[in-house]
This record gives sequence, structure tokens and C-alpha cells, in this order.
Amino acid sequence: MFNKLTLSALIAPLSLSVVFACQAEAAGFDSKQIKQIDAGVLSVGYVELGPKDGQPVILLHGWPYDINSFATVAPELAKQGYRVIVPDLRGFGSTRFLSATTPRNGEPVAIADDTLALMDALHIRQAVFAGYDWGARTADIAAALHPERVKALVSVSGYLISSQQAGKKPLPPKAELQWWYQFYFATPRGAAGYAQNTHDFAKLIWQQASPGWKFSDETFNTSAKSLDNPDHIAITLSNYRWRQGLENGEQKYAADEEKLAALPNISVPTITIEGDNNGAPHPAPQAYAAKFTGKYEHRTFSGNIGHNPPQEAPEAFVKAVVDASKL
Repeated sequence: MFNKLTLSALIAPLSLSVVFACQAEAAGFDSKQIKQIDAGVLSVGYVELGPKDGQPVILLHGWPYDINSFATVAPELAKQGYRVIVPDLRGFGSTRFLSATTPRNGEPVAIADDTLALMDALHIRQAVFAGYDWGARTADIAAALHPERVKALVSVSGYLISSQQAGKKPLPPKAELQWWYQFYFATPRGAAGYAQNTHDFAKLIWQQASPGWKFSDETFNTSAKSLDNPDHIAITLSNYRWRQGLENGEQKYAADEEKLAALPNISVPTITIEGDNNGAPHPAPQAYAAKFTGKYEHRTFSGNIGHNPPQEAPEAFVKAVVDASKL
């Protein structure tokens, strides 16, 4: 027979998992939590939780998602003493360009530059970076070009640095099929279609990228509001067109793009993550492990986890961030 102590020990982990699962389906951050700060060319919308003197952690969302991917992860990290910053990327949520004349450029290095500008505005010298999809690519770029600003890295799908030349090369048919929307965005019809059906399009991507995640309408609708940003369509099209070499980047990023085209190693302590049911295009872990030359670990999240681990497996994602910060 089990005594009360034994039963408590058995139930506690289950209870914690249930709490995390329930939180993952929560409505997201309260709008009152969102702050604005001028940083670089943007007025950045962001949530900040935790003590001001805590180890800074920057959580970076993907496309077509938003900061609510971290609505469970961020409070938990804050409880553990971290200063957590969750920004809306350019073209999402309440983030806005300060000038109407600034190019609506979705070039990946521009998004990384935005993040460094945000750190400067918040007087953060160094932070742990963690992200998925566009957010992981942003974090990778920051770590490769500015390792002194990145204490540690958590990157879903690993090494996502690329170049326009690489983007022009055909992939195996199965991989090309997964990238169908990238080719769609290269056409006038795709531009019009995404503008006309943004929310339906985003829901389809969520379903394709995470086939095992049964997210609620409330969860999706909460994030979908962020796609109503007036620059969202332009930034999305720019990002995917730039990757295929169909659109030029800004000249001020040319030197950084040249460095990134050489596919630089990442030297900061890193944990890479992959879900066991990621329906989005992603490289195999063994293909990029050698690109991480510092302390390194790879983790596979099991349990039908797709492309958005912080929202699908928040407990495991929190642990990865905490562990990376201590590597």
C-alpha cells in the first residue's frame, strides 16, 4: 500500500504537468502587461517579467505566431529569478516603425539588429536568447555576430543561419513541398492571398507545423490579433522573398550578410531543441551539431511536440532555458 508521502511524490510531477498544460491553453498575456519603448527604428512592444537585477532572458517568437507563445514560459522563468523580456518582432503585435520612410524590411539580420537595439534601450549588456522559427534564426544570428551580447542560446531546430545564395538552391521534393508558402509569397497572387486571408493562412501553418497540437480557438485567436499589425504583410513577404534572392536587403546590413553567408560557427553555450513531430521544414540535428563549438547539448522533446515547443511543451522549454543559462 502507498502511504500519503509516497502518493504525494507520485502525484506531484503529474500535477505540475497538468498545471503547465492548463497554462499553455491560457488566453495569453494581459494587454496591460505590454510596454512600449523606442529602440533603433522601432517602437517595440514587449512584456517584461521578473526582478530587474535578474539574469536577463530574451524570448523570441516565430511566424505566424506572437509573444503569447511564451505566456506560460515567461512567468515561470520570472518566478525562478530571471528578468524576462518578450518582444513583438517587427511586423507583429504593438511594435511599430518610428518613421513612415523606413523600409519595411524583413531581412533576418534586421530582426536580429532590432533585438540588440532593444537590449541597448533596456540597458541590458548580455542576455540568454531563446527562440523558435524566426526567433531561433534571430537568436542564432545575434550569437554568431555578437557573441559578447549572448550569454547562452536555446534554439529550436538548431542552426538556421543561411544566405540568399543558399536560398536559391533547390531542395529534395519533400522539403520543397513543406516550403510551399515561401514560393506562394514570391507571386503577386500569394501577396494578395495572404493579405486577404491572413488569419486562415496562419491557422493552416500552425496545423501543418504542429500536426499533433490540438490548440483551442481561443489560443489561436489571441495570437492572430498580432498579425493585424499594419506592417505584417510587408514584413512577411519581404522575409521570404529575401531568402530566395528575390528582394534586396538594406545596404547597411551588407557587411553582416557577407559574414553570415560564410555560415559562421556559434561559440556561446547552446542547447538546441527539436520536437518529435515538427511538421515544418527543419534540418536534422546531426547536420548542424558541428556548427556549435562551445558547450553544447541537443534535446528532442517527445510527446507529439511540433514546431512551437514553448507553447506545446512549456515545462521542458523552461528547463532548457534554465539549463542553458548554467552551461
